[in-house]
Amino acid sequence: MLAAMPPTPTTPPDRGEPRIRDRGDACPGALRLHAADDGWLARLRLPAGLLTEHQVRVLATAADRLGDGALSVTSRGNAELRGLADGCGAELAELLRDAGLLPAETHERVRNVVASPLAGLDGLGRADVQLWARELDALLCAADWATELSGRFLFALDDGRGDVAGLGADVTLLAEADRRAVLRVGSHAFRVCASHAARAALAAAEAFLTAAAEAGTGAWRVRELPEGQDIGVDVWLERAGVAAQPLPLLTGTEPSAPGLPADRPEGPGTGPLPGVVEGPDGWTVSVAAPLGRLTVTQLRELLPAPADEVRLTPWRGAVLPGFADRGTALARLEALGRGGFITGTDSPWYGVGACTGRPGCAKSLADVRADATPGLGGLPVYWSGCERRCGRPQGEYVDVVATGDGAYRVTAHGTPVPVPSRAELAGTIATARTRTTK
Repeated sequence: MLAAMPPTPTTPPDRGEPRIRDRGDACPGALRLHAADDGWLARLRLPAGLLTEHQVRVLATAADRLGDGALSVTSRGNAELRGLADGCGAELAELLRDAGLLPAETHERVRNVVASPLAGLDGLGRADVQLWARELDALLCAADWATELSGRFLFALDDGRGDVAGLGADVTLLAEADRRAVLRVGSHAFRVCASHAARAALAAAEAFLTAAAEAGTGAWRVRELPEGQDIGVDVWLERAGVAAQPLPLLTGTEPSAPGLPADRPEGPGTGPLPGVVEGPDGWTVSVAAPLGRLTVTQLRELLPAPADEVRLTPWRGAVLPGFADRGTALARLEALGRGGFITGTDSPWYGVGACTGRPGCAKSLADVRADATPGLGGLPVYWSGCERRCGRPQGEYVDVVATGDGAYRVTAHGTPVPVPSRAELAGTIATARTRTTK
């Protein structure tokens, strides 16, 4: 039986008193299952969210045969199976292994790689970072030391549009023009050749592990290192044979920061909007999963995949590339809409998210998925069953947190919003979403 997973910090730890871990990383994986209130949970890492058509079918079979009949898309574009029965671990592992979803079983929990979902599809990025993701995944799986990384350690590969750069990754690569890339680790930044981008990211991860060992605080993430702790990325880049140009220290994600586009929207980037997108080589369909959950039927409705490729996104959506013309893409989009997918920003469920809540999570104070209400426009809304706020979005959003006895606390722009009664909760949230002043 696994120990209960320690809570994910809702804010970076106090820099004055670094966090000290007193036990190992119990983050669940595909082979290390987690005991939840609704059964066992498996979390499957999908670098860049990439799945083949066959792999989608296998996940649907696993959810149907072994789980609760649905798949959760996480805020890292990974997949979770819930409600798994006792003793199903071996059968699940065999299904995943045969589908090529476990290329390195010793490394399966550290393959946390997000990438711009539309990279290489819409012609707007500076590099096809999906290719970087595949190279980085292969390097990770081949590095024996990489098993020491936490299951929470995250790589983000941004094609220059500024979408996944805002997801709070430990190591971020941002594509630049002229076949260059910016490597960002904490407040440090380096410019490297794009052909060395994946190797640079791997070297940065090894530098972090060394720094964490020296600190002795058991840090799992770069932001958990003690203030002033030297990461020594430049040394590890040199050891990896990566020529790197140091850049000014970063003070945030402002448009002037190296590697970020000056014309990107304010705040962390957002993912692909639901709809159809034209690119140099065809059309792409983008949809979102209501509250991040897809039934087995919905999973199978993603197929056939024209390019034998489905990309799950950190915004709990799915991208289907490879449509030959706009009419075919629109027809698939309309079919997915009939199947319950979010297919446009005019959907009342667009921008509404929720954690697992009751009955699946023992720490939750409410069934947030049942309580969540739709709405239109304004800030995203995220419903959390407790103060941990698992899976919450980056950037600004309306924070709805269960406080017990059927009550919720609503916060917008950092300011609590009075909720006169449960009956007025939906109206309070709607007002908070459209509020533009702090």
